[in-house]
Amino acid sequence: MVDICTPHFLHLEQTIAASNAGKHVILEKPITLNFEDSVKMLKIVRKNKTRTSICFEVRFMSAVQTIRSIMKQGLIGDVYYGEADYFHGIGPWYANQKWEFQKKNGGSSLLRAGCHALDLLLYVMGEKVEEVFTYGNTNPNPIFEKYDYPLNTVTVMKFKNGAVGKVSSVTDCMQPYVFNVNIVGSDGSVKNDQFYSKKIEGLKGWSKLDVNLIDSGDVSDHPYVEQFAHFAECLDKGIEAENNLESAFESHRVVFAADMSAELGRPVKLDELQF
Repeated sequence: MVDICTPHFLHLEQTIAASNAGKHVILEKPITLNFEDSVKMLKIVRKNKTRTSICFEVRFMSAVQTIRSIMKQGLIGDVYYGEADYFHGIGPWYANQKWEFQKKNGGSSLLRAGCHALDLLLYVMGEKVEEVFTYGNTNPNPIFEKYDYPLNTVTVMKFKNGAVGKVSSVTDCMQPYVFNVNIVGSDGSVKNDQFYSKKIEGLKGWSKLDVNLIDSGDVSDHPYVEQFAHFAECLDKGIEAENNLESAFESHRVVFAADMSAELGRPVKLDELQF
């Protein structure tokens, strides 16, 4: 297999080369910087039957797996609202920013980082998005003047089952790292490491969950081992990984729709991004 950890704008060419060479691929996010390139990548990977693992590693955090388990057991009822917030000050003080100042290389706030929150929300909600509306701006601090695209975006999503969601991608904040997840159902809620359910008698308030939170921008504590172990097991069994390109493509399609909405100043339906 080939593990591609290069700058975003190199992902398409290198993934296609690896796929055509018969290699399986581990690929960092974002998969590409625009929808058209993501379609090209998906078609080649499908043609070559390449196994893939896209680095949305926060799916493997114990907090996320616990939320999904709680939802599958119906403990919070029918979910009608979900939100995920990504707050991380990513500025010129990071070495990789020398190639992220421009939109043609960095993409957007969501593509460069906030896609983790958006992908997580879609993964937990388990529903297709029908429409998005995004607003964006940038921290007025002069240190961010080099960037030619909005570093702060807020995206509202309408899911096909009627649920709504919200994702904040604030990559220019001057504060400690924060990654919030809040899922609201007809009979309860899960908020980060807190849980409440009307279906469990005796609960008088939030119950504390013993889980690992996504509470650090230092990715050394992210579950890469679990992600890669899952991929290795899938390769042994000849099956697709949960975080394969097909899955990540759908998350990126929502990101591209959100970025289109911010640029056009109107809601964008996912049907507008067909392939």
